[in-house]
Amino acid sequence: MQVPMGIKLFQPLYITTTFLIFQSLILVFPVLAVDPFTQGLLSLKTEILDNSNSLKDWILPSGSTDKIHACSWSGVKCNENSSLIIGLDLSVKNLGGVLSENQFSVFSDLVELNLSHNSFSEKLPVGIFKLRNLRSLDISRNNFSGHFPSGISNLDSLVILDAFSNSFSGPLPKDASEIEPLKVLNFAGSYFSGPIPSEYGSFKNLDFIHLAGNSLSGKIPPELGMLKTVIHMEIGYNLYEGTIPWELGNMSKLQYLDIASANLSGSIPKELTNLTNLESLFLFRNQLSGKIPWEFGKIISLSSLDLSDNYLSGPIPESFSELKNLNLLSVMYNDLNGTVPEGIAKLPQLDTLLLWDNWFKGSLPKDLGKYSKLKYVDVSTNYLVGSIPPSICSGGLLQRLILFSNNFTGGLSPSLSNCSSLVRIRIEDNLFSGDISLNFGKFPDLSYVDMSRNRFTGGIPTDIALASNLEYFNVSNNPNLGGVISEKTLSLYALQNFSATNCSISGDFPPFGPCKSLLVLELSMNNVSGILPQSISNCQNLVSLDLANNNLSGQIPVGLASLPDISVVDLSHNSFSGSIPAKFGSSSSLQLLNVSFNDLSGLIPFDKSFKVMDSSAFWGNPKLCGTQLRPCRGPNGLELGSRKTQKLAWVLITCGIIVLAITAAFFGVFYFRRRGQGQWKMVSFSGFPRFTANDVLRSFNSIEEATDMVPPLAGSDCKAVLPTGITVLVKKIEWRPERMNAMMDLISRMGNARHKNLTRLLGFCYDKCMAYLLCDYLPNGNLAERIRTKRDWATKHKIIVAVAKGLCYLHHDCYPAIPHGDLKTNNIVFDENMEPHLTEFGVKFLIQLNNGPSVARVGNEAGEIERAIQEELYRDIYNFGELILEILTNGKLSNAATSIQNTSKEVLLREVLDENDVAPSSSVQEEIKLVLEVASLCTRVRPSDRPSMEDALKLVTGLKKQS
Repeated sequence: MQVPMGIKLFQPLYITTTFLIFQSLILVFPVLAVDPFTQGLLSLKTEILDNSNSLKDWILPSGSTDKIHACSWSGVKCNENSSLIIGLDLSVKNLGGVLSENQFSVFSDLVELNLSHNSFSEKLPVGIFKLRNLRSLDISRNNFSGHFPSGISNLDSLVILDAFSNSFSGPLPKDASEIEPLKVLNFAGSYFSGPIPSEYGSFKNLDFIHLAGNSLSGKIPPELGMLKTVIHMEIGYNLYEGTIPWELGNMSKLQYLDIASANLSGSIPKELTNLTNLESLFLFRNQLSGKIPWEFGKIISLSSLDLSDNYLSGPIPESFSELKNLNLLSVMYNDLNGTVPEGIAKLPQLDTLLLWDNWFKGSLPKDLGKYSKLKYVDVSTNYLVGSIPPSICSGGLLQRLILFSNNFTGGLSPSLSNCSSLVRIRIEDNLFSGDISLNFGKFPDLSYVDMSRNRFTGGIPTDIALASNLEYFNVSNNPNLGGVISEKTLSLYALQNFSATNCSISGDFPPFGPCKSLLVLELSMNNVSGILPQSISNCQNLVSLDLANNNLSGQIPVGLASLPDISVVDLSHNSFSGSIPAKFGSSSSLQLLNVSFNDLSGLIPFDKSFKVMDSSAFWGNPKLCGTQLRPCRGPNGLELGSRKTQKLAWVLITCGIIVLAITAAFFGVFYFRRRGQGQWKMVSFSGFPRFTANDVLRSFNSIEEATDMVPPLAGSDCKAVLPTGITVLVKKIEWRPERMNAMMDLISRMGNARHKNLTRLLGFCYDKCMAYLLCDYLPNGNLAERIRTKRDWATKHKIIVAVAKGLCYLHHDCYPAIPHGDLKTNNIVFDENMEPHLTEFGVKFLIQLNNGPSVARVGNEAGEIERAIQEELYRDIYNFGELILEILTNGKLSNAATSIQNTSKEVLLREVLDENDVAPSSSVQEEIKLVLEVASLCTRVRPSDRPSMEDALKLVTGLKKQS
């Protein structure tokens, strides 16, 4: 048959099109065959940020099946025949993103949804509330924000609702109380505000309620007492008002109650003693007053009781002797008085006893430790007397024995000699006597010993050298201690601080061994003789040396003057001879050198560091001369300052004046024509070349543009390269003429501050209107740029300690104290060895000084600036606490004082351990816990309740050896 021409022409096209359509159907068919559940998950995946590729197996397989494709995907759980998705677990997958409202609508049979431990943000998708079969919803540890959506009551099968640690705000959702099967309710760790809804007292089956660490306010609703099924309730770390409702005593099944740090006042309701199943009660850090209810002795199940940091008064009830399950008793920081009940010693489970800072008197129970395995005992700062109970370490687990600032007497208990578990012993400021006989060789973990301000005799035991991890040892102010210093004592590898001031120690000064860790050596007011050995140069990290008031002789070792971090040297009232080592003059760290009342001779070095020292530092050396004392004789035997010398000096001065006059005539017109701001002057501090103001100003820009000053804004920074190639950071400070002298005085104190963890202020150039501060430029960036970098615990601890040391120096070693004023991650910079340095210290206060009262007013109200300094010091301590948490959480919690104070210790510790990948059983958990406690202390609401930086430093450095 003949084919028409038209059809013939289109036949190839027809065949090709048919083939392509057939191919397309083949390709499309698998997609069309994909079940709606798999499509729903693929759609969800498009909204998820998956930087770790955790959902890499969420792809379509080849071939088709009558079952749900997604049943084999990670995190997906299906029913037995793989026809329904009943569980979706995306927890701990490093996921993020914003989830839209309808992504979950297809999963109507879902029973479990877990999105926890991720970084999902913005609003919680309300579509989740349409999953009516849902029994468990876990969205904890994300960053969901905004108001919690209404409609949660639609999930009428829900048993677990966990929204812990998000950023929700606004009121708590009232309709959650309508979910009858609900057993777990966790809204802790967000920013919920307003009161706890009274409706929350209507839950019928609730076991666990956690609302802590928010910004909740108002009174705690008494309706919570109707929760008859609740076993665990945490509602602390909020800002309530009023008292603890007595109705809470009706929660008959309650085992755990935490209302700590909640701004509560009034007395502790006696009705709480009706909670006969209670195991843990935490009411610390409130404003509770009155006496501890005697009836607490009836709660036999109680294992942890913390009532610390309140205003409680009266004695510890004798009825506490009935609490046979008690392992933690903390009533520290109250106004309690009376004696410590003997029955406390008979509690078989007791391991932690914290009674410090009260008004207790009498002696400790004589059997304390005999019937229990004590770990931590702190009864410091009371009025206790008597001796250390002989059985205090019978359990073999005692780690910390803190007894300082009492009136204890007698010798050290024999039981301590065999207490190999001890880590810290603090018994300073008591009336102990006898030998220091502790058998140090049996203390493998002992790191901190303070026995100062007692009446010990018999010398420093030689076996102290066997305590291989000892870092801090202080026996100062035991006037009759006597004995000698053995060579091995100063050669302890880990030893950082050795203090034995005013102890009647005699004998020759021993040679130094490998003293790599030694930072502080204090042996003043003793009878030590001989020479100061050259081997002191082994102590390369030494910061402070005090050997005043001894019988030392010989020359001052040059090696001492060359130590890189030496800051304080007091050799006064000895018999040193020879000259002052010139190396001291080039030390960038030296702050104080006192060599008064020795037999030194020669010329006091001319270096800048010596010129700023008071003449009293050199008194009592008849053969010593120099600017600070008397004129020295010249090379021809002429006394510098005699007539002949003066004539020569006048000739030279006259010539110099002529040269200067000619130079001034040449440059004067040019300079003042171009610069109407007045004459610029330059001040250089220790270790900085003597540049002129013009050298510095020209370094800012080209010579022709030297009048265009940079940085342009007050308080801003720029870099400049000085003529010798030194790169400095330049900060512009403006001042009013009447404030110029006061501000220059503060700048001078800032410039003389030298510490290994402070950036140096090298000098400043100024006129009557402004100054340019020249600081060290450290090229390795700041902590803010590196805060999200994962670091191990040792590195984080090193940074925290370095910051604490720098702040401690500013607060306690500078007089008057210099507040940092702006402590934050941007102002912690790293040198070439990645050693942290504080920068910007004093700058904020300097600016405030410019804006402060006039000179006349300051003269009339001298206390005003002192008060301002004290406020800034308190603020530094507060910021240090916040900084600790920011470092520990890799920057996730910044400006987080509210989180510290409004989140339970256990919750916060878990968060930090998770963030640092530290297992709960890890050996560093206790160290992290202690650092968190320091952060908590530093961020207390009342400034006067915060520790000093000196105390904070002791706490953070008492954890482990410093690298």
